[in-house]
Amino acid sequence: MSAKSKAVPLWVAGCMSGTSLDGVDVALLKTDGVEIFEFGETAFRGYAPAEQEMFRAELGTWQASEALTELIETAHAEALSELEGFELIGFHGQTLNHAPDEGRTYQAGDGAVLAEVTGVPVVWDFRSADVEMGGQGAPLAPFYHHALARYIGATGPVAFLNLGGVGNLTWIDPALADPAAPGALLAFDTGPANAPVNDLMRTRRGETHDAGGALAAAGQPDMEVVAQGLEHPYFYKMPPKSLDRNDFHGVLDAVFLLSDADAAATLTAFAAASVARAMEHCPTPPAALYVTGGGRHNATLMAMIAAGVDCPVQPVEEVGLDGDMLEAQAFAYLAVRVLRGLPTSAPSTTGVRAAIGGGRVSRPDEQA
Repeated sequence: MSAKSKAVPLWVAGCMSGTSLDGVDVALLKTDGVEIFEFGETAFRGYAPAEQEMFRAELGTWQASEALTELIETAHAEALSELEGFELIGFHGQTLNHAPDEGRTYQAGDGAVLAEVTGVPVVWDFRSADVEMGGQGAPLAPFYHHALARYIGATGPVAFLNLGGVGNLTWIDPALADPAAPGALLAFDTGPANAPVNDLMRTRRGETHDAGGALAAAGQPDMEVVAQGLEHPYFYKMPPKSLDRNDFHGVLDAVFLLSDADAAATLTAFAAASVARAMEHCPTPPAALYVTGGGRHNATLMAMIAAGVDCPVQPVEEVGLDGDMLEAQAFAYLAVRVLRGLPTSAPSTTGVRAAIGGGRVSRPDEQA
């Protein structure tokens, strides 16, 4: 079935539990997997500090414990119970390890169990097929970013920047209707975003994040540390490319002797410099950079990014979108594409050898 063919739009619940480890986002989207027709209600189920520690204890592993798997599935079911009227679920699971150069990626959580609990078909395991075909398995939101660019009426190239634990950039030419077409997209991870600052705040101050970037604003970045960070081999790779949350964990060692404020300022400046370096790969300059994810609430980070790029930098709310739920919506959109046999990634988004549709479908009448 081609991307141009028509199908009946579905109301889909997309779920996202990201590398920031704050909780489960759930968002309803009405889509046929090609066009966006309507945005629906949203819900959030936060992780308690003890639950976040469970995740941190298993980051980097290739097999989640029974307790953590149960937490993931229960938290998603609880978040989904806040919404109604959906006919399909897109379930990303929780990434615990991502090593595409080794041909492996691991998202914990069983979609078959979630289908049994909710009584609704679940599309899940979105990344494995891409990695098996030589792709990075990430980022996967770019096909949805392409649909959003067309939805908001963009007429020329624009870019979306997601600032989660890791940053990722999508450059889009909305004039090309098929996101899998050559030249329609270029997508890749920019580098660390919120994860190093969040880890710093947790270990030094017992806080989850630098609210509004206030601590970073009170400090002075050590630009020598930033310059050293940009010498990491990752920045010399050509996109598409992707990261694991902990690939830049060593940057925390580099700010060990700095004050809390200076360390936060340095890690924030490093995230912004990573974005500026990433923008150099855009095929043509975008008319705007639309920012989504938790990092857009960090005024210091946003100001640093704006100072380092040559186009307007705006939170996605400026064009009527919901930056807190955009990633969850993306997996609702991708779920319908999987159901219809449409591609969910392409050589220009993950480096996969050919456009491919990943994902597995579990129905509630099947054995979990």
